[in-house]
Amino acid sequence: MSTNNNNPKIPVTPYVEYPVEGLSCANCTREMQEEIQKLAYGSDAKLSYVSRKLTLSADVDMLRVERILKNDGARLVQKKSDHHGHDHGDDSDHHEHSHEGNRLIKWLLAIAATFYILTFVLNGLIPQPILITLYVIAIVLSGYSTFWRGLNNLIHLKFNMDTLMTVALTGAVVIGEWKEATLVAILFGVNELLESYGMGRARKSMEALLANAPKEASLLRNGEVTSVPIASLRVGDLVRVRSGEKIPSDGIIYEGSSAVNEAAITGESLPVTKKKGDTVFGGSVNAEGLLDIRIEKAYEDSSLSKIMHLVQEAQESKTPTELFIDKFAKYYTPAIMIVALLVIIVPPLLFGQPWMKWVYQGLAILIVGCPCSLVLSSPIALVSGMTRSARNGILIKGGVHLEQLGKIEAIAFDKTGTLTQGVPSVMEEVIYDTERFYNVAGSLEQSSLHPLAKAVVRHITNQRASSIFPDSLHLTTLPGSGIQGEVEGTTFWMGNEDILTRVIASHSEHMDTVQRDILRMKENGLTLIITVDETHVLGVLGLADKIRPETKDVIRQLHQAGITQTVMLTGDHEQSARLIAAEAGVSSYYASLLPEQKVDQIKSLASQWNVAMVGDGINDAPALATAQLGIAMGKGTDSAMETADIVLMQDHLGKLPSAIHMARRVNRIIGWNIGISLTLKAIALLLTIPGWLTLWIAILSDMGATILVTLLGMSILLGKDKS
Repeated sequence: MSTNNNNPKIPVTPYVEYPVEGLSCANCTREMQEEIQKLAYGSDAKLSYVSRKLTLSADVDMLRVERILKNDGARLVQKKSDHHGHDHGDDSDHHEHSHEGNRLIKWLLAIAATFYILTFVLNGLIPQPILITLYVIAIVLSGYSTFWRGLNNLIHLKFNMDTLMTVALTGAVVIGEWKEATLVAILFGVNELLESYGMGRARKSMEALLANAPKEASLLRNGEVTSVPIASLRVGDLVRVRSGEKIPSDGIIYEGSSAVNEAAITGESLPVTKKKGDTVFGGSVNAEGLLDIRIEKAYEDSSLSKIMHLVQEAQESKTPTELFIDKFAKYYTPAIMIVALLVIIVPPLLFGQPWMKWVYQGLAILIVGCPCSLVLSSPIALVSGMTRSARNGILIKGGVHLEQLGKIEAIAFDKTGTLTQGVPSVMEEVIYDTERFYNVAGSLEQSSLHPLAKAVVRHITNQRASSIFPDSLHLTTLPGSGIQGEVEGTTFWMGNEDILTRVIASHSEHMDTVQRDILRMKENGLTLIITVDETHVLGVLGLADKIRPETKDVIRQLHQAGITQTVMLTGDHEQSARLIAAEAGVSSYYASLLPEQKVDQIKSLASQWNVAMVGDGINDAPALATAQLGIAMGKGTDSAMETADIVLMQDHLGKLPSAIHMARRVNRIIGWNIGISLTLKAIALLLTIPGWLTLWIAILSDMGATILVTLLGMSILLGKDKS
């Protein structure tokens, strides 16, 4: 097909997406995509063997597209959706057609195999013409679609797997090898079915993951409940969710309390208790009571919708390994045809060998040359890996990121909210005036929104649960120091060490004790809040951000997994950073860093290792973007999904080691698959030297490689996911 030079790079209309049936193999799909991309406005077209979808500009000539697909036995099913509409509609009809098609192929292959077995039983008992007729029936039933596709390819000088098989089948029939030609046709049909089954299983697993989307919602309006499509929900709508029903979109509980299963979002198997005012995610399941929920996001903007959209897009991305295999396969098939031609003509012409023997060997080489198993080496493993990870609460935005995760050598962590809980807590208290301290501290801090003030109020409330603190008067913020206020007619101050200047140093013994306590608490890495009046220090609180319960164990597991460097980056002061780093068990740390200095540290690490950055996806965006791989935490937050390459949906580090193990396993399996495919083909080709290669050995080597590649790729889906 000639290339149209008038081929704009950017379509002027939105993309449209079509389901496609009849994609016979990954290599053929790649070749059809390249042909479609040669059409006007088709340069950005994508045809995916994994998701069986064609995405292209509405300006492309669809008649020519359908002709390209038809030449390879594929066809469009129907217009699915506007690419920008986030439509995840029901594809059940499409799946049903595909299922029926596979069932028909199975029956045809079974009948063909029966006829082939009959030839063995009846051999010598019936005339040769009838025996040949049985062979022909078996060949037609099992190989007619491949033959016509290959014949069409030959007419258009297009060389792919179908072309190779058509030439091999025709040649075998011409030289009278009916038995082997029939076996080749049947085994090749079985091989195609195995390919379809393997990718279908991986695809179904992904589709099962995407089936979490609720279809309807119970809208509560004027005291009446009406069933409406979730697409019609708007921000502010009130919906009712009964026990066992799915929450339609992200929102806040307006009334009620219940245990909510958030496995669809976070991968966490245990339900989470939710009450009035708590946030809930679309796709979560209300496990117990009745909930009235105020919708905060339209469905297309909800966490579940974004996850589904990202998972679907992830299937389409190609890793460097896949791109290399595609390029290799593009030149590999024509090269095999040249080798086969040389094997056919060189021995007879130069060495006087019999023509029939080397024609037979050349036909066998054509079958060995099918690149199916090689092209299939990566997609099944990648889709299985991304599906398993998503099912486990780890959202990986594409195969390229999964492959990169398996190569990571160093991981940099933000401290606050990543290694630590991100919520300061009182770790130590030293009280010199018990009678007044709690009353004054509670009064001054209860109206403040500062995180440290909230931590102080929580601590004091726990210590004096029944206390009611008087309101403080004339409350004033002292920039860089703390606050000042009047409680029951006396002025008090709370804040850092600068507050001590407010105390008249008339009690040196008391102040010496205070200074010793302050020095000790600072050496322990605590942030100090001191409460004083004009003559005395009432007490000192030492606060710190507690390390997450799982952090130490996660860091240990990462080191065991082969991560050579774990580095903590923080803006906190040296003493606090040193203590947290020691408690967490990281290899090294850098303290007192500004955001731009974090980026510099990531660049420095990246010059030595493949480095990933783990943060909360909000204030760590520059560092996440700078690292070879950005990993964000946070149950589906918009910033995490937009910034990072990988999102840990549970908002903690517990799943990070399993994600790395999964990625490395996927990379190993892809390596094994490529090795198995090439090794089996190389062994088969070497058999041509002594003239031992036969058609059935050739097809079995290709089918054996396909079976092993498929089974290894699907093995990733097996096993129990960790909670």
